[in-house]
Amino acid sequence: MLSVQNISLQYGQRKLFSGVNIVFSSGNCYGLIGANGSGKSTFLKVLSGEIESTSGEVVIAPGKRISVLRQDQFAFDEYTARMTVIMGHKRLYDIMTEKDALYAKPDFSEEDGVRASELEGEFSDLNGWNVEADAERLLHELGIPSEAYDLPMKQLEAGQKVRVLLAQALFGNPDVLLLDEPTNHLDVETCMWLEEFLCEFENTAIVVSHDRHFLDKVCTHIADIDFGKVQIYTGNFSFWQEASQLALRQRSDANKKIEEKRKELQDFIARFSANASKSRQATSRKKILEKLTIEEIRPSSRRYPYINFEQEREAGNDLLSINGLTKTVDGKVMFRNLSMTVEKGDKIAFVGPNDLAKTVLFQVLAGELPADEGNFKWGFSTKRAYYPKDNAAYFQDDLQLIDWLRQYSTNTDENFVRGFLGRMLFSGEESFKSVKVLSGGERVRCMLARMMLSQPNVVILDEPTNHLDLESITALNEGLQRFKGTVLFSSHDHQLVQTVANRIVEVSPKGHIDCVHTTFDDFLEDPRVKERRKELFS
Repeated sequence: MLSVQNISLQYGQRKLFSGVNIVFSSGNCYGLIGANGSGKSTFLKVLSGEIESTSGEVVIAPGKRISVLRQDQFAFDEYTARMTVIMGHKRLYDIMTEKDALYAKPDFSEEDGVRASELEGEFSDLNGWNVEADAERLLHELGIPSEAYDLPMKQLEAGQKVRVLLAQALFGNPDVLLLDEPTNHLDVETCMWLEEFLCEFENTAIVVSHDRHFLDKVCTHIADIDFGKVQIYTGNFSFWQEASQLALRQRSDANKKIEEKRKELQDFIARFSANASKSRQATSRKKILEKLTIEEIRPSSRRYPYINFEQEREAGNDLLSINGLTKTVDGKVMFRNLSMTVEKGDKIAFVGPNDLAKTVLFQVLAGELPADEGNFKWGFSTKRAYYPKDNAAYFQDDLQLIDWLRQYSTNTDENFVRGFLGRMLFSGEESFKSVKVLSGGERVRCMLARMMLSQPNVVILDEPTNHLDLESITALNEGLQRFKGTVLFSSHDHQLVQTVANRIVEVSPKGHIDCVHTTFDDFLEDPRVKERRKELFS
């Protein structure tokens, strides 16, 4: 269906990848992964033809169509939502435009009639008579209200624009679907809908995502950018991750016999195959896994930061009580009459359709904003560390990284601070660069290091996985699972919420739903939650 032949891409002296030869087959969904800066989004642009490779070529079968998730929310401002979706099928849109221009001519000629007849035939072959209904169906399933279909894109909210552009990419059953971070800004229901769409998608899909649950759900293969190459692996992200670690262990164990290694691999594959769900995607993945050999499993060069929160002292039993908290921002109610008691050791995920509401709640609990009504009280023995979603204020001064972190450490010895930075993947001369030039992911790692140094017994985290790569997200996930203290957090990372939280609280202007001793998946099946979300998105 789609192949790359000897593709290389180089900017100056920097090679992103070279000599890449891959065939992307129909019926498979490929998760494109790689460390930050490895060239994932760039590789998608090479596949789509937006960027020309330094050498090699991209080959797509004749007559096949590539569809891309557009990132520019303002590119279609003058078009209606419905027409923006239809423009996802360029040929169909071009036919419609040319037809309308012909029929609008005051001097419609015989030649125009012949051309119009040709266009009508092709229009019919492309199922053009259902084009508006198909576009509206996608918009509806992605949560766009019907009254917005004929509004110009510039009148839609940012979140609605994202959904319309996703509908545009999915429209018309493309032969090859390229999706760069498709779950960004999507609510839980829409993410679940997209997962099912891709699981049933019969053509070729290639996705870039930092959502591990999403990659596990939809991917039959992982395309890993590593060592300047793009290597295809069978299975989803979790399988790739554990398989690469297994290969690393096996490579280092020189004394283990080849038969023992093969048996270990077979047991590993059997465990993953047995966990396959009933979807077509997972069933085909299981069949392929069973054919794997030990030679096909390779270690990864990826490095993981070491994220570990240790308590200076254990908190007492009276940790946090919240009574009747209400807060309004710019005339909109963020939450109303929020009352709850947080117990020692609770790990609470705050969820809900409004991200700002969760941010405001954390700002109130951190003492950065006053509540309109109600009150809250932290236990005397609590020591709190707060990660705000917007951390720009912490990086205003032009400090070297080592000096920036030193100001938050009681141990200011250079070797200690540099060692701590090394744990967070800032090694060697990197510790002397200015904090003003740090990337978004590097800033997050710095903020997490700052929090770890304070040795809190309560951590508050507002969307900590934003800007992090998959390795850092995994390290944070494991660190929060190990932490013996209390965690209050919000995140769109399904796996983080599912594996860390023992309690889910949905924040809404209508009140809150508090589910104790439950997982995120069980929470989503709660009848109260389903009814609330049905009201919100109907």
